[in-house]
Amino acid sequence: MKVILQETLEGVGHLGDLINVADGFARNYLLPRRKAVEADGRSIKAFEHAKRVAADKAKKETLEIQSYAKKVSAVELTIEAQVGKDDKMFGSVTTKDIAEGLAAQGVTVDRRKIQLEHPIKELGTVAVPIKMPRDVVATVKVHVVKKQEPEEPSAS
Repeated sequence: MKVILQETLEGVGHLGDLINVADGFARNYLLPRRKAVEADGRSIKAFEHAKRVAADKAKKETLEIQSYAKKVSAVELTIEAQVGKDDKMFGSVTTKDIAEGLAAQGVTVDRRKIQLEHPIKELGTVAVPIKMPRDVVATVKVHVVKKQEPEEPSAS
């Protein structure tokens, strides 16, 4: 009997596969548990239509995510860090700092999506990748600069 699988089954096939199985297996296991539907002309056309609709929706979603990634990539972030002697930083710049800086500029990003291998511990510019859904990656330039000390008024 020909059936269309409604979910991936180990050793049988993947979601959407049109497979030929034994009649008893289909009648006693696949069909009652709604793991497959019988493959007649109507169900094949319905499944192909659903597949096309899902592909169109995924394409549209990917385009939206890519446009958002371009918006995020256009942002350049400047983070001021306290430094000591020889421009040695106190502490480091973490994903939390980057997420807060992006939020201040109106870009919302989950800090767990920021792909920072290790915290930034030096002054300079670093390109930080941000993972988006559908395997889209945005890159934000983070400039770590020395925090300017407020100048004390001189006693004249």
